[in-house]
Parts: sequence; structure tokens; C-alpha cells
Amino acid sequence: MDTQQMNIALVTVLQDWDPFQIGGDLYEPEIADTVVAVRDMDSPRELAEKIQSIYEFAFDQTVQLEKCLEVAQRLLIIKNDASCSI
Repeated sequence: MDTQQMNIALVTVLQDWDPFQIGGDLYEPEIADTVVAVRDMDSPRELAEKIQSIYEFAFDQTVQLEKCLEVAQRLLIIKNDASCSI
């Protein structure tokens, strides 16, 4: 999996996640910020906290850290799978 394929897979997971049930295509800036964070982080908890802060800042609503941790783990699996095949 190359970088472009990895990014597409990350975006797909984040669009499907839709934490505020408003439609996955309405999170473009948050998804972009999260994809950058995935590249910079390897700790699921650290990434989950970053995801939580990105979405809470943008929407002024709370996202449960447990939900962010679940998505962070899925994102890091994609990242790690991509780095193994590069």
C-alpha cells in the first residue's frame, strides 16, 4: 500500500466513523488534521486524545475518549500495514 492508498483508507475510516451523525462528508478539515496526526503519532492513546481535541474544538461537542481510541487503533493498524508493505 502506498501513501496515497493509505490516506484513502484513513479517510474512509474517518468518514464512516461520523461521531456527530451529521454525514461523513462534513468533516473534511477534521479528517485532514487527523490524517496528519496519524503520520506523526504511534501511540493509540495519544492519537485518540488528539482526535478528541480536533473534533471537540471544531464542533464544540464532547466526543467520548473511548470512541476516539477505537478509531485511533483502526487508523494505526492501517498506518502500520502500509509501512510494512512499503
